[in-house]
Amino acid sequence: MANPKATHCWVICKKIFSVSLVFNALVSIGCAAGILSGFYWRYQNWQPFSPYLISALVFWVLIAAAVINIFPSAGLGRSLHTGRLFFHHYFYGFLVLIFSAIYIVIFTPVSLLSIFFVNSTSIEVNVGRVFLLGGSALVLDDLPDVHGKIESSLNWLKAKAGQGGKLISAVHIVTGAVTFYLFIAMTLAMIYDPPYITVANLIVLVSAFITGVTSFIFVKRSVWLKLSR
Repeated sequence: MANPKATHCWVICKKIFSVSLVFNALVSIGCAAGILSGFYWRYQNWQPFSPYLISALVFWVLIAAAVINIFPSAGLGRSLHTGRLFFHHYFYGFLVLIFSAIYIVIFTPVSLLSIFFVNSTSIEVNVGRVFLLGGSALVLDDLPDVHGKIESSLNWLKAKAGQGGKLISAVHIVTGAVTFYLFIAMTLAMIYDPPYITVANLIVLVSAFITGVTSFIFVKRSVWLKLSR
């Protein structure tokens, strides 16, 4: 017979893992948004990680892979009954988002709307980014519990995704493969051009690797095909 405490601990660990995957997907999106803003607006004819990366436009694929990853990542924790500490997880997520927004407005030199589109290594700015993403991860992981209409809408989207499971799986594996190519290109650029080795680029590198690997895992587990069963 399983130890109840060990079982509960395992459930908590899986829930943390689920939220962490959602958080990583959001990190991928935020990092890619920052690089693409530099490509489009800040630096003329800028091609980061060249010649190993064919184009900065590949970061759009990273965003797509991360967005697709959010649903199955959150789904890992949806069936787990972790209980709650006074309130649902999304409540704490909204609190983190609110206090993060206040912190950014008061203590950082950038606007809330441009926080992910500015090139800044400021500790204050990056702290604000991390907490915004963390709060968003908590909300997304518990999104169906926010309101009945949201849950109904998500169930409708789930049914539609189930109908196109094969197509989504194909898109998922392609975006995952391109994301893994992005990881390899960035790694080569850092090896042969050491100035590319920065904390920010290492974060993008690790996040892209996790996003690419989890894309393959989710496709292998047939998460989209199982929605129609």
